[in-house]
Amino acid sequence: MTFQALNASTNLPGIGSFFAGQNRTPAYQILLNGKDITDRFRDRLISLHLTDNRAFEADQVEIQLDDSDGLLDIPPRNARLQVLIGWAGQPLVDKGEFTVDEVEHSGAPDVLTVRGRSADLRQGLTTKRERSFHRKTIGEIVATIAGQNNLIPVVSEEFKNVLIDHLDQTSESDANLLTRLAEQFDAVATVKSKRLLFFKAGMGQTASGQPIEPVHIARAAGDRHTFSIAERQNYTAVKACWQDTAGAKKGEVVVDANTEFKRVHGKTKTGKTSKRTKVAAVNQPPIEPAADNVKVLRHVYATEANATRAARSAWERMQRGLAEFSLTLAMGRPDLMPEVPVTVSGFKPIIDRTLWLLASVEHTLDNGGYTNQLRLEMRLENLQEKED
Repeated sequence: MTFQALNASTNLPGIGSFFAGQNRTPAYQILLNGKDITDRFRDRLISLHLTDNRAFEADQVEIQLDDSDGLLDIPPRNARLQVLIGWAGQPLVDKGEFTVDEVEHSGAPDVLTVRGRSADLRQGLTTKRERSFHRKTIGEIVATIAGQNNLIPVVSEEFKNVLIDHLDQTSESDANLLTRLAEQFDAVATVKSKRLLFFKAGMGQTASGQPIEPVHIARAAGDRHTFSIAERQNYTAVKACWQDTAGAKKGEVVVDANTEFKRVHGKTKTGKTSKRTKVAAVNQPPIEPAADNVKVLRHVYATEANATRAARSAWERMQRGLAEFSLTLAMGRPDLMPEVPVTVSGFKPIIDRTLWLLASVEHTLDNGGYTNQLRLEMRLENLQEKED
């Protein structure tokens, strides 16, 4: 029997007793290089583990197969696997395409383990390049990179027309460049289903700006949970410094929980009010935090606007990282994925009243059933920009 016969039986062996009385049987489907091979193989699956990550951390799949009869061949590297998972009697959820990059055979008893990573991230996105983008918008930068990697660019309206004065790519991959750009704006840059996405992190929205329908998880659906707050990360403010060498100007921007962001009119070189507006951080009352509670960004920015964006993004990232919540679902949900907003109930009040966002989701199908391991972070409410 060759790897061409790789398949997972639609219903996993040994699970029926686990879900007795619940009429829920885990199911999945595997396509090899576009060909459905699900019905060619029975009772060999030991486990299927799939991790759905955000940003440019590749999604991963690991499939363990029983080879105690020695009939399985070692599969070729770079084979493509498409994985769908869910429950018997319901439509399966497509979790994407993976490229086989690691194979392991162990025994006894003999087990064949196949590991793959998201196919979309195995292309030119990881190739180092030398170039610069000058006076280009984020939308134009993403479109250029997407076009060179045969991807469809999708940039949220919030970022599409944001102008980047200058961005150098020096011996750096496209993935690293986009990650660096996303960090500056507290955004997420990632590839999903052949689309290159760039959108605001922590908002529970699609890249097109549409709200994602929240899911609710009651404690009764969970198996284990862990909640923690890391006080050591609780800075009271973020400071970013800027220096305009051409105009001989310098200053600093401080952002805390009371900061409002207003769109104001700037000044021209002659001191007149400009028609163009910029986002400014306004603190009421003025911030006077203890020095050891202020996170100072190391980079000195070229303009006040860049410093404001950087301080705001750093503050928002810190707020999402204040609380950590992990949860194991005894009954897996194939529809869960990063950036989906979540509400919970049945835990402590501080947990229940927090708006959560999925940061990563692990799906495990084995003889123990189908479970999820969820990592959640705090969801940010939109910081409204007010007109001056």
